[in-house]
Amino acid sequence: MEKTKGSMELIQKYFGDFSEKQLGQLAQLEDLYHVWNEKINVVSRKDINSLYEKHVLHSLSIAAQYSFADGIQVIDIGTGGGFPGIPLAIFFPEVEFHLVDSIAKKIKVVEAVAEEIGLKNVTTAHTRAEDIKSRKFDFAVSRAVAPLKDLWRWSKPLLRNEKKMEDLKNGLICLKGGDLTLEIADSLLRPYVQDIYSLFPEVYFEQKYIIYVPI
Repeated sequence: MEKTKGSMELIQKYFGDFSEKQLGQLAQLEDLYHVWNEKINVVSRKDINSLYEKHVLHSLSIAAQYSFADGIQVIDIGTGGGFPGIPLAIFFPEVEFHLVDSIAKKIKVVEAVAEEIGLKNVTTAHTRAEDIKSRKFDFAVSRAVAPLKDLWRWSKPLLRNEKKMEDLKNGLICLKGGDLTLEIADSLLRPYVQDIYSLFPEVYFEQKYIIYVPI
């Protein structure tokens, strides 16, 4: 099996304070996603050998920019194979993550991965975000699953309009790439935009951004 680009060394290049348990959980992701991807294609075939760069580190850019307090509840909208939710749940073991996707087989993979690595702070649902009526969260996260205006339309009804963290208002945090000028204008929002390349100066992260919309 070809080693994933950078492997765990790439993660440790930018994060130096993981516990042994967290390092073990992150290290297990490589084999787990290779095995599951052979059964159910949840990671692009061309990206599976760059798992740690294009999926794990990309997801953790949110943690590099924003720190969630213990007890915060986060929904990952359109989680796919578990990104950004699974890496973030490893990083923030005292934060509750609810990973949802409209495709059942993807949720099956997420559940299997979370169980295999012993994540106790992850719940899942085979559903669309807009169909959730009975729960509220402090933050919504997502990775390039829809235009910003749609992500905000789905997220806003799910967000508590109360501030639990002194330095960060509840809101939507999503990962986007490319020229976002028209997409942001079309959303009629005024989000905070963080260039990921300034956090992780790797070629892959050129023109990739973290978008934060406070409620």
